[in-house]
Amino acid sequence: MRAQAHRIVDTDPKRGNVVVRLTDPPRRARRAVVPPERSTTVKSPTQRDSARRSPGFVAAENPIRQLTLAGVIGVWAAAAVPMAVLAWVIAPLLASGGNSPVALAQALILLLTAGMVWQFALVLMLVYREQRTLKWSVVRDVLWLRAPRNPKTGRRGGRMWLVVPIVVAAFALEEFLPFEIAPAAGRDFGDFLGSSDGQAMLSGSWLWLGILLAFFVFNTVLGEELLFRGYLLPRMKGVFGSRDWIANGVLFAVYHLHVPWVIPITLIDTFILSLPSRRYQSALIGIIAHSAQSVFLFALVLMLFLTP
Repeated sequence: MRAQAHRIVDTDPKRGNVVVRLTDPPRRARRAVVPPERSTTVKSPTQRDSARRSPGFVAAENPIRQLTLAGVIGVWAAAAVPMAVLAWVIAPLLASGGNSPVALAQALILLLTAGMVWQFALVLMLVYREQRTLKWSVVRDVLWLRAPRNPKTGRRGGRMWLVVPIVVAAFALEEFLPFEIAPAAGRDFGDFLGSSDGQAMLSGSWLWLGILLAFFVFNTVLGEELLFRGYLLPRMKGVFGSRDWIANGVLFAVYHLHVPWVIPITLIDTFILSLPSRRYQSALIGIIAHSAQSVFLFALVLMLFLTP
């Protein structure tokens, strides 16, 4: 509703007339609009968990420091050279001191297990030097021990896990490719398990069952995969750019100097293990796929252990 005008009665001193003036009503002072202050209320853990589960939430991850070319080669050498020396120098020396037909196989199993335990220790030392902590929340991020990440949205888990069975199947089919090169005499693990000497060594032996379990765990979970897909791959982009997964696959193949006959077929792992691990930023993809092979081999070992 419009406000009425104020009427002022005045007398003109010159003419003696009465003058009526209309004036506008005084405007009311506008109230200043003060913006509300930002809330400084600390969210409860329950509220934070609800926010994390919201569709648009992407968790922040710890930054990963990139390696130089010399750093990449140095880490590769720290893993590859000890394994080659243990397999081709130390193992024959130890086997030569025994008369057992399985002496070389036993020496190789023990020494290569020790070499992969060293790789696990190497990863821990490198992570601690880089991050100054070994807290699981930090180690998980900087070693890509997280669910596969959607390259478009950045969200992890969910349907991204569907890539894992595809990679496992591809890795299993790799065994049927015609790239087989005959291994050196007495150094084929499959032949050893199928031999009467191997069966006699494993039958009822808790000692060798435990050693081989450690061998498989450090081979595909805590050793090779953790080093190459968990530590090296996330730190190679600074040197190799978008081709870091190719360089990682080549380094992983050439690392097998202790079993050089597998190098050609292991190059295929560049596409089966390195590429999906890089694309989805998850070392768990390579670890799970590679460990499927270990589960199969350990099942064979367990059967021999149970055979009287």
